[in-house]
Amino acid sequence: MSLDEKLERVVARHHELAATLAAPAGDSKTFARLSKEYSDLTPVVEAIAVLRKARSELADLASLMTEAGGDAEMRKIAETEFYEIKEKLPAMEKQLQIMLLPKDAADEKNAILEVRAGTGGDEAALFAALLFRMYQRYAALRGWRFEAMEISENGIGGYKEAVAEISGAGVFARLKFESGVHRVQRVPETEASGRIHTSTATVAVLPEAEEVDIKIDDKDLRIDVFRSSGPGGQSVNTTDSAVRITHLPTGIVVQQQDEKSQHKNKAKALKILRARLYDAERAKAEAERAANRRGQVGTGERSERIRTYNFPQGRVSDHRINLTLYKIDKVVSGEALDEFVDALIADDRASRLAELP
Repeated sequence: MSLDEKLERVVARHHELAATLAAPAGDSKTFARLSKEYSDLTPVVEAIAVLRKARSELADLASLMTEAGGDAEMRKIAETEFYEIKEKLPAMEKQLQIMLLPKDAADEKNAILEVRAGTGGDEAALFAALLFRMYQRYAALRGWRFEAMEISENGIGGYKEAVAEISGAGVFARLKFESGVHRVQRVPETEASGRIHTSTATVAVLPEAEEVDIKIDDKDLRIDVFRSSGPGGQSVNTTDSAVRITHLPTGIVVQQQDEKSQHKNKAKALKILRARLYDAERAKAEAERAANRRGQVGTGERSERIRTYNFPQGRVSDHRINLTLYKIDKVVSGEALDEFVDALIADDRASRLAELP
């Protein structure tokens, strides 16, 4: 199907939705769904109108250039405007193609962030804590809400595992490419000989799933309660408020003990479990699509090393897009993380555009 045929179908669908919404019939859920579709298509239709106007002006200018005859000044003006518009057309058409790309249904969702220490012992845990704080600062810079849900420390400021909920506009769309193995190269503070060590941490960004996205059957759950562990003193919880939920069909285990209320811990654990199940379904669907995709580069699996943070050289390199920034301090403070995020989103769009028939 040509671009023009696709554009015509979008305009026709927009008109159809406008007529349907003008005389609503049916339930409120259907009306809400159609209203959202209409709202999503409106900017596309507006961009189509701008493109069509530019094409029409181009045709008029081409005629004027022919009809100007001996009027050299009129012909020169028409030629200048003609080539100005002609130069802009490819970018306008590409932008429309991007707007027509299938949207990831999860892009507008909030996200569950999970950071875990990988290989490297205490240094890996310190790196995991650094990454967790990087995303916390990045969320603050974008005006998102960042709520730590579970943090397991190693005793020297490192995190064996840390989980957070990030809420805001377009959270998952901007963070979904952060999932993978992150590698750090630096001299640990405890290293007397000054040798550079390499450690890793894994990051998983999961779209937060609503109950309508994932239905969890009670019979598929084993729920255990136990006493929360604490550092001692008054902060030790003396009741069985900690919750461990095992999803029997998949074997996924989620544990929560941050809250003093068993009910709150259970709610948090279910939220994380739902996100992991939803992510597993998305991964399965993506794997099936990838298996049929020609010329795929890399598997996209989370086991792949995606980024290296080299402190001695002050650089951060993303291996998927061959982008290196020599501003490691600004990256780990969240200030320069957008440079990677924007480049990864652009690369994803380019790959999907290349796959279009």
